[in-house]
Amino acid sequence: MVSIKIRGLVKRFGSVVALNQLDIDIGSGELFFLLGPSGCGKTTLLRSIAGFHLPEEGKILFDGDDVSQVPPHKRETAMMFQSYALWPHLNVFKNVAFGLEERRVKKPEIKDRVEKALAMVKMNGLGNRKINQLSGGQQQRVALARALVVRPRCLMLDEPLSNLDAKLRIEMRTEIRRICKEFGLTAIYVTHDQKEALSIADRLAVLDGGNIAQVGTPEEVYRKPRTALVAGFIGETNLVDGQVAFQSGDQIYVKTAIGELVGRPSNPDWKPQPDERVTISVRPECLSIDVSPPAQNAIAGKLTESTYLGEVAHYSLSVDGREDPIHLSELNPRRVIRDTGETLYATAKSEDIVLLPPR
Repeated sequence: MVSIKIRGLVKRFGSVVALNQLDIDIGSGELFFLLGPSGCGKTTLLRSIAGFHLPEEGKILFDGDDVSQVPPHKRETAMMFQSYALWPHLNVFKNVAFGLEERRVKKPEIKDRVEKALAMVKMNGLGNRKINQLSGGQQQRVALARALVVRPRCLMLDEPLSNLDAKLRIEMRTEIRRICKEFGLTAIYVTHDQKEALSIADRLAVLDGGNIAQVGTPEEVYRKPRTALVAGFIGETNLVDGQVAFQSGDQIYVKTAIGELVGRPSNPDWKPQPDERVTISVRPECLSIDVSPPAQNAIAGKLTESTYLGEVAHYSLSVDGREDPIHLSELNPRRVIRDTGETLYATAKSEDIVLLPPR
């Protein structure tokens, strides 16, 4: 278990700046996620921490020691890849033992550590199985055991669940969190799956073009995004451009093409001024729907689509002055509105209308 500090990290590939002066702190024993659109730099950052990429500038500190130019095998980290990278000609035991054999660990200790690692991932008694005899979920567990058996200071996971079906992904993400917490591992996890990150991360960082867009707990990043990119990437949201009209107390009134909306900045240090351009983010589940206009934050539109999924109903409203529809989600719907073309009103509480810098 190790704490990691990254200071001023720069990584270039030719003229492309993949990482641009990054600063991140990852606590000892923390399960830390890296997210962002394709090409944002998250895998480059992971591989830089592991030592597979050496930075042009900046420092990577493990418990205060600068490892920026230290080769991967001396950083005492372990990487778990998307493809698992298991050897089909070796059985489960040999696959897990490979890293220990490379380190010239004595055979009795290898046997003991491999058995313990397989028990950690609930693969007891399957050491003699061939890789092609295992399910996708079992192969994923073997790859995890192989990473854990070397007792890494930090566990790196590069989209480890992307090859599994939905049910197995849910099962394995719970297992990964259990193992990391039970054994006090510091883990850095790259994923495209926002729900995966929201459900098991201690904290997460959203990257954008080699820069850090936001770092925080899942609740902070979801409820209080700092940019339109973060709001749109972490979950679904409706983005509306507008101009500040005036402020009353802690509420800011914004003129938009779909009416006046009242909200609050997600960043308490940012106070948009009158006439300043802003972008508003409002999550579909924060909107409620009515047949009569509310007193505040009323968005009038015509119903274009309704989808009933049992526990939730999704609605789309076509709104004058806006090209994209407004999306709403109603949990535990008592009735479903299906009359397309009907004029309805969407509304949200001011604390759920988040003001962001203009996109």
